[in-house]
Amino acid sequence: MTETPNIAHLDFSETGFSIRSDQVMQAREQHWYATTNFGIAILRYEDSNALLKDKRLYQGTRRWPSHFGISDGLLAKWWPDIMLSIEGEDHLRLRKLSGPAFSPKVLEPLIPTFSELAHELIDGFCERGTTEFMSEFAEAYSARVITGLLGIDKSQWRDIADLATELGYVFSVTIKDDLEVIEHGLSGLLDISKALIESRQGTDGEDFVGALIRANSDGQKITDHELLMLVSFIIFAGFDTTRNQIGLGLQTFSNHMDQWQVLGKNPELGRSAVEEVMRVNPTITWVSREASVDVEYKELVIPQGKTIHLLTIPSGSDPRRFEKVEFDIAAQRPPHFGFGGGMHHCLGHYVARLDMAEAYKALAERIPDFEILSGASYLPDSGNTGPIELPIKFMPSARRS
Repeated sequence: MTETPNIAHLDFSETGFSIRSDQVMQAREQHWYATTNFGIAILRYEDSNALLKDKRLYQGTRRWPSHFGISDGLLAKWWPDIMLSIEGEDHLRLRKLSGPAFSPKVLEPLIPTFSELAHELIDGFCERGTTEFMSEFAEAYSARVITGLLGIDKSQWRDIADLATELGYVFSVTIKDDLEVIEHGLSGLLDISKALIESRQGTDGEDFVGALIRANSDGQKITDHELLMLVSFIIFAGFDTTRNQIGLGLQTFSNHMDQWQVLGKNPELGRSAVEEVMRVNPTITWVSREASVDVEYKELVIPQGKTIHLLTIPSGSDPRRFEKVEFDIAAQRPPHFGFGGGMHHCLGHYVARLDMAEAYKALAERIPDFEILSGASYLPDSGNTGPIELPIKFMPSARRS
């Protein structure tokens, strides 16, 4: 007689619910999945890896607003048309058009620029010995990386940061309560995107926006509407997740100062530090997929239209896959799922990896001893998370220049 598995139930809407809680880790030890009020939660590395690559599963957040009863308004119109939500041939076409702009050949030459920007921002507060890290570094750095990549006037970084922060509440389970703020942020980013596209019409720019505009005029490979959706989503996604992840990296290292000092003395570990931070403390706490047909996996049947959530933190510490789960930036690890996987693997992952590595390297060199002060606040530890405010103190040091 087959024993019935002990399957836990997780309430993602419960006040204070956290993906990294003992409750979630215990559920992982009980079984490879749990039930939730938003679908099935996948808890182990092997199963997350397999299901992320399963072509029968669509992007699970493509109907995210509608899950909360949001069926009209600006967000409801924008969400289905961004690359995150598009499937099939249209997704492949848009990904092919966008991909070259994010290639190593284009991005590697930008590394000195990322490093220079990081040190410039640190110079702004290093003599004080204290800073509110999110506003003075993480937000400014992430927004200015985006303005540089897309050719937006760098003076607009503050507007982009504020608007993208507002739109970022879209990934929270409190989306309906925050809808007015979310749509204000979206409206502003659409206005910036429209102005950017209009300013580049008729130019021969070789950058990302210039390449898309040329595609738009060459046999209608991309429509005016698709162009606007791409640019607005890239501005948002490129800022929001990077800002959050840099803040979460500092939070992580605050609990592992020996590793922070290793990085300061060994900057060649910058890229592996990014991977290790994202394994244990990713801003994307779950990656969602929706069954396009009835999907049979192991003993589970996922009905067509059912959503599954692949939880990145329990999979990233799964003892079945990781012999040692302790935080170690020099360790060789299997890939984490902080950038998703499969067809919807994050298009901008390479630029995010590069710019975060330069940020961590500069910070570890210039601020070798820091601590987080009282008053730090965070987004809910579900959906997309990260610090809202992160005050820190450290030993004051001289400006570099």
